[in-house]
Amino acid sequence: MTKASIQAVAREAGVSVSTVSRTFAKPDLVLPETRDKVMAAAEKLDYSVSRSAAALKSGQSFRVALLASETITTWFNSNIFAGLDSTLRPAGYDTVVYPMSNADERRSFFEDLPVRRNADAVIVSSFNIEPAEVERLKHMHVPIIGINIPSTEGFDAAVSIDDRAATRAASEHLIALGHRSIAYVGGTRSRTTMRYSAESRLQGLLDATATHPGVSVRSIEVPRDTGETNAALNAVLTATPGVTAFCFCDDDMALPVLYRLRQYGRRVPQDLSIIGFDDVPMAQSAGLTTLHQDPFAMGQDAGRMTLAAIAGEPIEPAFRQPATPLMLRETTAPPLAARA
Repeated sequence: MTKASIQAVAREAGVSVSTVSRTFAKPDLVLPETRDKVMAAAEKLDYSVSRSAAALKSGQSFRVALLASETITTWFNSNIFAGLDSTLRPAGYDTVVYPMSNADERRSFFEDLPVRRNADAVIVSSFNIEPAEVERLKHMHVPIIGINIPSTEGFDAAVSIDDRAATRAASEHLIALGHRSIAYVGGTRSRTTMRYSAESRLQGLLDATATHPGVSVRSIEVPRDTGETNAALNAVLTATPGVTAFCFCDDDMALPVLYRLRQYGRRVPQDLSIIGFDDVPMAQSAGLTTLHQDPFAMGQDAGRMTLAAIAGEPIEPAFRQPATPLMLRETTAPPLAARA
């Protein structure tokens, strides 16, 4: 049986088609008695899905907005989404992804949200938002949940690893092996007002060197684009001869460099040690020493926090910090000088 059209709902309710459309899209802009008539007509004619009728009754959109840095196709973002969806979808919520590459895109989202009213909660992954943007959500009574965010100020809840402490643990491991000159290889820093949680990873290495006289850290920045692997490989091959260990900002950069170094006769870990970050599936088979994080589990955790926040239930604890263990494998060893 064919479901009723929006025109049929309008006739049944005695209103215009635009009023029906506005009732579904922006229920707060429609008079309660008009909204009730449209809801009754939609239910009687089986218009759209039952979820739409529930949305009219509750004023909810049954959508959660995920603001993600970069694209959804990255290892981290795709697993965050999968974790969220595994928790939110059974509860009747869709997760809508909004990739954010700069502060202007982020600002536009928060400016438009009060008009669209198409999210019952906002989840921010991996970057900061401004106080004014937090306030806009507070005025709308829209919860805001963070995943790996630089600061939890203004958030209702968050699940974030400690990037800085993680890389400090990695550098302490290298120092214990005898490495005295370490390089950190990361992407070029953002030139917008966006701040990313991963930017604190370099600071973790610097923290370790502050307590170990004679140990130095050099920061190497490479552009995050299609030429990233070549740029990172060249940085390693042309690094100061005394550098014996390299910490990469993530496995996506470390793994291609690890494979390519063999083409240039550089042995890992005999000639130099390499540590990654993330522990993507290929890291284990490649024997990459790396820091482990579980974005799928973080997505699940954030999803549960989101449902509680929407329902007005307490979240205990509201701010959680998963461990980031160092996975010791085959790409780290004492430097040649220490072995000698």
